[in-house]
Amino acid sequence: MSEALSLAISETQAVSALLDSPASPRAVYVFAHSAGAGMTQPFMAQFAAGLAERDIATLRYQFAYMESGSKRPDPPKLAHAAVRAAAAEAHARFPQLPIVAGGKSFGGRMTSQAQALEPMPGVVGVAFIAFPLHPAGKPSDERAKHLDDVRIPMLFLSGTNDALAELDLLRPVVQRLGTRATLHLLEHADHSFHVLARTGRKDAQVLEEALDAFAAWVQALLN
Repeated sequence: MSEALSLAISETQAVSALLDSPASPRAVYVFAHSAGAGMTQPFMAQFAAGLAERDIATLRYQFAYMESGSKRPDPPKLAHAAVRAAAAEAHARFPQLPIVAGGKSFGGRMTSQAQALEPMPGVVGVAFIAFPLHPAGKPSDERAKHLDDVRIPMLFLSGTNDALAELDLLRPVVQRLGTRATLHLLEHADHSFHVLARTGRKDAQVLEEALDAFAAWVQALLN
């Protein structure tokens, strides 16, 4: 069962969060949501539950615009404040555990921007659930430039049919980052990790593969 929390991101603003933890977690994932849906979206709840089954705690949280009911994402500075507040809460609650920060699409990008600007205490890795390398139909790698300043390991979980991360652009980004970056491709999956029936795969299979890849990467960090 999720524990409800409140995170102060400024002297006057706070956002909601949910903590899902197994009895004996080996790591904590600070998990930010995508631009269009908040921390309670089914995918995030399923991902958090799957990580708990793999002995990884998850701290999900809202960005301020989602908390207030707005559809316009926060400017980076405000989004980064939410990222930092969530990471600090995770570090305070689990001071002996390694923390992985990241998120789904927009949430992952805001997390890596925050880490690039100033490393967060206790954070040993960044995990992207579908990194939004570029807008759909507008291929570019501009959004990845800041990743050069992220000096800790990064995991990219990405679908081979992701319209926001064309592989001929994503692969060179990962290669450029060298040993810090790990790319795990989910065959036939789109930006939401959805697969068409004609591929012979099901969304549940993609989710399980993503969770297993995440857990294996975390274990490698701990070794």
